[in-house]
Amino acid sequence: MKTRFNTYDIVCMVTELQRLVGMRVNQVYDIDNKTYVIRLQRSEEKSVLLLESGNRFHTTQFEWPKNVAPSGFTMKLRKHLKNKRLEHLTQLGIDRIIDLQFGSGEAAYHVILELYDRGNIVLTDYNWTILNVLRPHVEGDKVRFAVKERYPLDRAKTSYEAPNVDQLKEILAKSKPGDNLKKILNPNLEYGSALIDHVLLENGLSGNLKVSMDPEKGFVIERDIEKLATALKVAEKLMDEAKSEICKGYIIQKKEERPNPEGGGGDFLLTNQEFHPLLYSQHKSQPYTEYETFDRGVDEFFSALEGQKIDLKTIQVEREALKKLSNVKKDHEKRITELEKVQVEDRKAAEMISRNEQLVEQARLAIQTAIANQMSWDDIKLLVKTAQDNSDPIASAIKQLKLSTNHITLILTDPYDDGDILEPMLVDIDLSLTAFANARRYYDQKRNAAKKQQKTVESAGKALKSAERKTKQTLKEAQTISTISKARKTYWFEKFYWFISSDNFLVIAGRDQQQNELLVKRYMRSTDIYVHAEVTGASSVVIKCPGGVPPPPRTLSEAGQAAVAYSVAWEAKVLTRAWWVLGHQVSKSAPTGEYLTTGSFMIRGKKNYLLPEHLQFGFSFLFRLEDSCIEGHRDERKCLVDDVSEVAESEVDTEIVVSDDSDREDDLNCNNTLETIHENKTSIENNLEENSDKEKLEEKEELKKESLEIKSNEEQEQNDTEKQKDSIQNEDSSDSDSDSSDGVLDTHIKVDHGTGQVLIESKTRTLSEISTQSEELQLKFPALPKKGKPQKREKPPPREKGQKEQEKNGPKRGQKGKLKKIKEKYKDQDEEDRAFMMEFLQPDKGAKESKKALKQAAKGNKEKKSNRGPKIPQPAPMLLEAESEEEPEIEQETDQAGNADTEMLCQLTGSPYTEDELLFAVPVVAPYSSLHNYKFKVKLTPGTSKRGKAAKTAIQVFLRDKAASAREKDLLKAVKEENVARNFPGKVKLSAPQLHKHKKKKLNELLMLRVLREVKF
Repeated sequence: MKTRFNTYDIVCMVTELQRLVGMRVNQVYDIDNKTYVIRLQRSEEKSVLLLESGNRFHTTQFEWPKNVAPSGFTMKLRKHLKNKRLEHLTQLGIDRIIDLQFGSGEAAYHVILELYDRGNIVLTDYNWTILNVLRPHVEGDKVRFAVKERYPLDRAKTSYEAPNVDQLKEILAKSKPGDNLKKILNPNLEYGSALIDHVLLENGLSGNLKVSMDPEKGFVIERDIEKLATALKVAEKLMDEAKSEICKGYIIQKKEERPNPEGGGGDFLLTNQEFHPLLYSQHKSQPYTEYETFDRGVDEFFSALEGQKIDLKTIQVEREALKKLSNVKKDHEKRITELEKVQVEDRKAAEMISRNEQLVEQARLAIQTAIANQMSWDDIKLLVKTAQDNSDPIASAIKQLKLSTNHITLILTDPYDDGDILEPMLVDIDLSLTAFANARRYYDQKRNAAKKQQKTVESAGKALKSAERKTKQTLKEAQTISTISKARKTYWFEKFYWFISSDNFLVIAGRDQQQNELLVKRYMRSTDIYVHAEVTGASSVVIKCPGGVPPPPRTLSEAGQAAVAYSVAWEAKVLTRAWWVLGHQVSKSAPTGEYLTTGSFMIRGKKNYLLPEHLQFGFSFLFRLEDSCIEGHRDERKCLVDDVSEVAESEVDTEIVVSDDSDREDDLNCNNTLETIHENKTSIENNLEENSDKEKLEEKEELKKESLEIKSNEEQEQNDTEKQKDSIQNEDSSDSDSDSSDGVLDTHIKVDHGTGQVLIESKTRTLSEISTQSEELQLKFPALPKKGKPQKREKPPPREKGQKEQEKNGPKRGQKGKLKKIKEKYKDQDEEDRAFMMEFLQPDKGAKESKKALKQAAKGNKEKKSNRGPKIPQPAPMLLEAESEEEPEIEQETDQAGNADTEMLCQLTGSPYTEDELLFAVPVVAPYSSLHNYKFKVKLTPGTSKRGKAAKTAIQVFLRDKAASAREKDLLKAVKEENVARNFPGKVKLSAPQLHKHKKKKLNELLMLRVLREVKF
């Protein structure tokens, strides 16, 4: 199969790609370490140029899978080529070297593509000084391909003129005996072997002709040299025409016959073999496809290679399956034939013994007598030999002594001439049996062979039907697997260790130091969570948080398990703990005088430690859903906790502030009420529109009465609160200066991973102690700062002072318009209306609270008589509503990528329904707790089984599952073996329901096969 350009291909492609000159570089990507893609654009015209070192260059209309992280060479190309114009695309001389010049003058850069030997791509400046090289090496002693060296332009060949007759004679004279014309001419000419074959055939010659003196057998120099010179002139003319004319494209194909299980001719599969800019004479008899341009033909050829490999592999599987079926049929036929032959021979031997009964008996008695006389075996042989020399008729019939088995071999002839004369034959005689008994023994063997033949014929039908059924099933599976493999999409995160947490968060981890570096530098955002085990050399684990939503404790625990599992702790079977920090706390900048190696990072700020978990992983499969089935599985990995954001934010950063403001309780109630107003604003407007004016007035009168009662209770509570605050202030005066000055308690946060409860502990007193003293606390969840900047904690100013500063400095950016709308909306609202709205919304808020929160609220209501309907300052709702609607800048930047990842995760399910349409399966290794609702799963713990063997056993368990559908089994079989166990932490022990039952069943099958092989009918 042709996979690289020759000189004629390069000339044709350079001529065709002159249309790209003048276009600017939009971006550069790399497909692999040899293939690069340059996106070009000119106004509305776009084109994608593909360069493969050593093989090809052409434009492409297909979307090639690009590497997620650009290589260093790609980054260098981006740096120098981006937004540069392609000024020239030329061939250096007539060699297989392409020069692409981007920019002009001193700002020019050259990309040199070498398409010979191992290939290379070199980036140089306008002076041809090498800036970067894909494959640094040294040619000879002087030519070095390295940075800061000058590219050697003088190496390129500059002429492709056809040799004259004298030059051809010199070339042919240097050839070795037995070499054909193509082998002799190709190294000395620049046309390529395909073009040489073509021009030779066009002029009555062949590339396979050997130089010889025999005019009938080969190429005679004196006779055919003129024809050869003329043919090469035609090749030169074609090369000249290719420099000015755009050529068509031709893909030469080969018929691959598909095997037919029913016999006869099968279908044909056309596979691409070669691509050419001209339909050569040697290919006219073969099937081919014609394209408008050579560029288009080359693009189609290489784009179909991967699918063609899958088709060829499918054909190979089909051939092997049909070959097995054919072998089964041949084996049965051979067995029956052998049994028939045995019956015939046994019958003849028995008849021959019967006709020579006296001779057989005398020979048997003679040997038995010698044995009875205790003669040695050598003496018996000598005795028989002597008797044979004396022409004894009995001894002459003995051909071989098999005394070790108590047998002798006689040559018996038919003594009767009755028309059915038997030919002489050798017959084995058992010395322990009489002649009659020996004949009966052969008759018995003949009858047994007949019975075996009958059984074989009876079982042949069933065996052949079973083999045909298995073959058809294999062919069907091969076709299905081929279709699935073509539809298989590789996700960007599959290059890492990965899994989806129980709460639908994507968790990825690095396989080595380079991937750890890539993971943090390229994929981790400041809003993501970084998890690491307290073990040197463990994997860096990142929890992707779409939209900046912090993960719940269960996801943190599972990520911690992954961090421990992908470390030396798995092989050592040691439990250790993990810790997590926010993404902005992770930095690659080391302190002054220190250096961080690849995969190492500096953590600034506080680490949040997780409780140690058991080393229990699971292996399962996720299935890609067809788009119409995605909605039915969208919330199957939904977080179990309702207020996830509040719980997670309290884990990230919590400030406990004790305020000195006398209106502290009013502020707290105001904040709670206004947050409730903001959360339920839509439901308020809908309910208010539905009520009639009469109902509003009645409710308003009732609320006025309640507000009077609330005010009287409020005044009494305010006096109690002031007394309690005075006592608390006296206690705080005994604390340290830092605590009293800042008003912030030194807290430590722990997460109970069993219940998901967040516990906040203080050095001076616990949160429960403060609540028993009836002290009101304010929990603040500040917005996440930008990456790399440490978070500052400052004492919040009193409310009135804050309002003055807000009025002095003006609203924050983005709040001015919102404040204006809020003021316009609530301009006619008085205190009674506000009390009415708070009372109206109070049941809605209670309905949304969790059971635990309701219990706490009920307990608080017993201690306090009433805490509803406080007086609300007018500016407060506007400020708080504006703050609650404003999103951090970081979240706005990552929303688009986060939504794309979330939508991608919704396409995958571990528990498909029977009516779902599934496209392909993706193997996943994750903490066992995250696989609780998956259809197929086995548990992995540290053990001694190798990963590959354990993965195969697990798949067999899944395939034997009675609940598995036929489509699911096909998808599991289609997964490549190299992708199944690559995410296993190490050597494992497999645990699954009915696992031993499957092993026992397999063992019984093996024993049964062994017994069947040993049984003799």
